[in-house]
Amino acid sequence: MTAKSKKSKAGSARSKARLDIEGEPEKSKERNLANVSLDPAASGMAATRMFNAGSFGEQDSTELYLSLSDKGKAATSGDLTHYKAMLAAQADTLNSIFTELARRAALNMGEYISATEIYMRLALKAQAQCKANIEALDRLSNGRVQTVRHVHVNEGGQAVIADEFHHHTGGCKNGKSDKQPHTTGTAGKSPALLSQDAQGDGVPISSGKGKQEVPDARR
Repeated sequence: MTAKSKKSKAGSARSKARLDIEGEPEKSKERNLANVSLDPAASGMAATRMFNAGSFGEQDSTELYLSLSDKGKAATSGDLTHYKAMLAAQADTLNSIFTELARRAALNMGEYISATEIYMRLALKAQAQCKANIEALDRLSNGRVQTVRHVHVNEGGQAVIADEFHHHTGGCKNGKSDKQPHTTGTAGKSPALLSQDAQGDGVPISSGKGKQEVPDARR
């Protein structure tokens, strides 16, 4: 009776460790196993199952895989609700870690300054990561993510193509590089720079007109 009970427990443990996934019948067993080993949800399941065992006990491999797979599919379709909640929860967790490490640093400050320094460094690392999580969450929520695709440099100038563009209304606009002189001119209307005499002639703006006669300097 006891031996049977122990065998039943061992069988239950093995069933939780086993990952049951329906393979593609037209492919070989080796190919299906290779596909599973490269599946992001399967890799995440293997790591999560090991790291979560201390907090949540032994988890069922198949159910954990299916849960991760569902979240991955939602993310690829643009639904980042789960990951926004995850970043928010991690930010609070990191803040708790910062608070505890700062407390330990304060306790050691009187006699063990080296321990204080170690704790404070770890506390500030947790604080920096907490800030990074909040900033990442803000970017995900508000969509302020800029991705530079490529930088193309021509003889006439440099053009940076990005996903985020700043549109200017009114005033001066950037001139086309093929019509600019060696010194950048003004593409829109712009007042001349004033000379020392505010009522006198303005200092001319450089342009592409070519050489002009220069009057004799005053003596």
